[in-house]
Amino acid sequence: MRVMPTAVLASAISLSHVGYSSAADQDELLQIAKDAYVYGYSLITTEVTRVQMSNVDKVSNTHAPMGQFANVRRYPPADYRGVSAPNADTLYSLAWVDLSEPQVFSHPDMGKRYYLLPMYNLWMDIFDSPGARTTGGAAAKYLLTGPGWEGKVPEGMTQVKSATRKMLILGRTYADGTDKDYKAVNALQAQLKITPLSAWGKPYTPKAPAVDPNPGFSMTDKPQEVILAMGTEGYFNKLADLMCKDAPPAAGDAPILARMAKLGIEPCKPFKLSSLDPALQAKLADLPQVALKEIGASQSTLGREVKGWTFTSGLGVYGTDYMKRAVVAAFGWPANLEKDAVYPYTLIDSSGQKLEGKNKYTLTFAKDQTPPANGFWSITMYQIDKGWWFVPNPLNKFTVSARNDLHYNADGSLTLYFQHESPGKDKEANWLPAPKGEFIPMMRMYWPKESGLSILDGTWTPPQVQKVE
Repeated sequence: MRVMPTAVLASAISLSHVGYSSAADQDELLQIAKDAYVYGYSLITTEVTRVQMSNVDKVSNTHAPMGQFANVRRYPPADYRGVSAPNADTLYSLAWVDLSEPQVFSHPDMGKRYYLLPMYNLWMDIFDSPGARTTGGAAAKYLLTGPGWEGKVPEGMTQVKSATRKMLILGRTYADGTDKDYKAVNALQAQLKITPLSAWGKPYTPKAPAVDPNPGFSMTDKPQEVILAMGTEGYFNKLADLMCKDAPPAAGDAPILARMAKLGIEPCKPFKLSSLDPALQAKLADLPQVALKEIGASQSTLGREVKGWTFTSGLGVYGTDYMKRAVVAAFGWPANLEKDAVYPYTLIDSSGQKLEGKNKYTLTFAKDQTPPANGFWSITMYQIDKGWWFVPNPLNKFTVSARNDLHYNADGSLTLYFQHESPGKDKEANWLPAPKGEFIPMMRMYWPKESGLSILDGTWTPPQVQKVE
């Protein structure tokens, strides 16, 4: 992403916002306000998340000070109610990084194990995605640099440029769920390091920045709630402040920046709602709620449905598709590149009826037609209860995949069983325990194949779930 120079920005947004008083003018400004809110939603969401995760004095499995990794060491238990649609395929490692000074990110030799280390800027764009797909398993060192850095890259390092001064590494490493494999993955996680360039090659112990006792918003409320609580003026002031230095707008954003300037929303300048016509002020009072509702209404536009399975594509890099970016920020932050992972899910069987645990279902892949992925595939079972959650069951089994030593049919096909009761001991390897009520099976395809059979180009699609009569 190329960052727009400050001088160009200034000229692009030099329009005055004075003199808009007619009904038509106010309608235009109201639309600009909605568009500006959508434009900034990914940036505000990412910043709120960053503060909530990093404004701490020590490392835990989900929080860590800037410049240190937090590592999830085990998969969540059956009663977990943290983040909806939890993962039982890869263990997370995350680090928020301040690029006021270049930082060296290093990881160990990952061998043949699947891993993924996407890097996100504050706008939520993925600007690099090291991992098994792109860089292989060898140990590596990356020099992470922020806007405007022009120094020399040390030998043996690969420079990765971020368009924003703060960024996120959100890593995933495959683990089979056994104690032995957890131990192996935890050892790899412990070797993920962030080191200031000035300290590289010297003894270095990370020191947590001072905790801000008053970050300006709740450290525990969900980002959506935090953002709504900012109100219109607080939201646009936060946006203007972030765009000033930490997250310069991209060059392609010039048109919307020029429109936003008509309303008085400009990088580095305070936004004052009181400077607007009183009638317009009144209309903007509930902008956060109105804009979030419009963002929510656009959720359906992200997915495409094939044989009852829904999945999204084209995520991770958004260009000027600000609504798509906002939807992902609000409901699926922060998302992967489709070449790294695709997550089809279904709510219905082959007859279009909702999936319910009172029934029994099968999913059969024809011979040589299991999900085509270079990394691996799995299917996770979720019950629906104000979110998507694991299903408690006697086997403590939340996913079904090749690691379950699946039993194939005589003709080479593979049949999986989705039901509440066991299908019998001889079929339990292929069984994905369902709740008594409604449920959702989600397929995860890591590093989906791009040639031959591929979900990316439509040459492969998941089979339909069949109700057993």
